[in-house]
Amino acid sequence: MTDMRFDLILWGGTVVLPDRIAQVDIGVKDGKIAAIADRLPRGGCAEVDACGHVVVPGGVDSHCHIEQISGAGLMNADTFETATRSAAMGGTTTTVSFAAQHPGRMMDGVVRDYTALAARGALIDHAFHMIVSDTGNGNLERDIPALIAQGHRSIKVFTTYDKVRQDDKSILDLLILARDAGGVVCFHAENDGLIRHATAALVAAGQTGARYHAQSHPRAAEVEAIERMCHFAEYTGARIVIFHVSTTQGADIVQAAQARGVQVLAETCPHYLFMTEDVYARDDPARFVCSPPPRAVADQAALWDALAEGTIGMVTSDHAPYRMDASGKFAHGVDAPFTKIANGMPGLETRLPLMFDAMVSRGRMGLMAFAQVTATAPAQAFGLVGKGAIALGYDADLAMWDPMLRHTYGANDLHDNAGYNPYQGISVTGLPVTVLSRGDVIVADRCVVAKPGRGRWLPMAAPG
Repeated sequence: MTDMRFDLILWGGTVVLPDRIAQVDIGVKDGKIAAIADRLPRGGCAEVDACGHVVVPGGVDSHCHIEQISGAGLMNADTFETATRSAAMGGTTTTVSFAAQHPGRMMDGVVRDYTALAARGALIDHAFHMIVSDTGNGNLERDIPALIAQGHRSIKVFTTYDKVRQDDKSILDLLILARDAGGVVCFHAENDGLIRHATAALVAAGQTGARYHAQSHPRAAEVEAIERMCHFAEYTGARIVIFHVSTTQGADIVQAAQARGVQVLAETCPHYLFMTEDVYARDDPARFVCSPPPRAVADQAALWDALAEGTIGMVTSDHAPYRMDASGKFAHGVDAPFTKIANGMPGLETRLPLMFDAMVSRGRMGLMAFAQVTATAPAQAFGLVGKGAIALGYDADLAMWDPMLRHTYGANDLHDNAGYNPYQGISVTGLPVTVLSRGDVIVADRCVVAKPGRGRWLPMAAPG
């Protein structure tokens, strides 16, 4: 073996492999991991000195909203260029965002439009979930099955929100279609009736400010909907993913369903692990409006336990950026009621540093678990072949972390276009300093050096 076989060698780092942590060298050829050895010969190719650093798989964020128009008609703040720039700075090398269908549109055209946007702007590799809001007009019979066959195997369903929510019959139809075609159905699971009832009571009482948002999404709404979707999956035999679990009870329901053999995976997000509903008592509650809302300290503890046990297998960002102005959160005015404030927060860039600080720097679960929940498990859940692990033949998606580098988040220090950081004032220890995507250095010394449009679309493989 000679170094001339490689395009790049990353050497001397503490590397998180699928089965162990080891100080090894990584040889890259044609964008793939071609060798992993105690020592590879130096010289003759590009080199990255990883001594004193931790090397983990590039993050896979399987839940982010990019260049997407909401059901209310608002474009979120990020283009594929700005969102994936921010993702790369945070150590993420693969995103799965949404091709969001609005009623009356054909799904094939929706996916085509988002594919073109990503092809122009994305710095990193990407796939899509299909948000299905209209199963009529041939979508259920023709477009969605054809798209699944092409590799768009993930369907996103809302059980609440005007214009996008699906009734139980439509959900069951989609579950059966996904089961038979080799797809997976992901759920924003909240009971629409409970949300409407709670919202009406708050409005009637004149409690309409952003600080009341959490009360409009009671935990019972999540609990009921997760339970129902698990029973639907059990009835149909379909594979499902429950997005953004926020409650103790939600995690318990998933665990019970998994024990019964239901094919259900679940994720949670940093804002449920690091925030509570107390954020709505701050002076600027609109910036934290998201659904489901952050809950209580006891829920945080339960979610961490569920991660440790494997009940919840993934941590994703649910990046949904809206600026704090008339283009976003305040489209209906700075004093808009919570019912008129865009839901979502930026999170692509902060997801991995927050989790690294908690899991590695503070010793909660450790490095291998960090790589598992932020990269390996999301890649496996959605059939992203060659992503999410440092292994021979995999894409050379590598994030080199300085485990001692400390940063306190500022008011607007992210690389997206949201214009604010919801984690302002929080300090983290450990940041990615060099990031590779398919062997290309896309972040060097904490500076993005990749060009828009270099990212590739990833087909989702059929389940084995």
